[in-house]
Amino acid sequence: MGNKRLIEGVKMKPLRVIPDERGRLMEILRADDELFEQFGQVYLTTAYPGVVKAWHYHRKQADHMVVVKGMMKVVLYDDREGSPTRGEINEFFLGDHNHLLLKIPKMVYHGFKCISETEALVINIPTEVYNYQEPDEYRIDPHKGGIPYDWARKDG
Repeated sequence: MGNKRLIEGVKMKPLRVIPDERGRLMEILRADDELFEQFGQVYLTTAYPGVVKAWHYHRKQADHMVVVKGMMKVVLYDDREGSPTRGEINEFFLGDHNHLLLKIPKMVYHGFKCISETEALVINIPTEVYNYQEPDEYRIDPHKGGIPYDWARKDG
């Protein structure tokens, strides 16, 4: 993470992969984890190579994201009034080469970009169930929504 400071409320849990000749096991989230709040649901979302899915935030739910296949650049932006880290951007490179559970607090903008050569798979465990009538999802454009972040690859 090439950032100065972690956004207030963001938490990480390193995930341990236990391989053997049959395959592997990786625990993701336990009810006795320090970062566990409550259970809403579990879902899978994916992105194809180069695709950006951003920006959005939630007013009620926190997310617990883990990339289980491929690689994603996950980016967070804190625009919360009164937050000690307001204006801060955090980048995380998650997936095959970095097994990490990322807790994203409510009201923090987030999004991701698939940076692997194949589709990347994300499991999210939000603290609330999805409400089809009144979704807790607030979106802005990933490229011209006012967040000071460029999704382009940084060569050099």
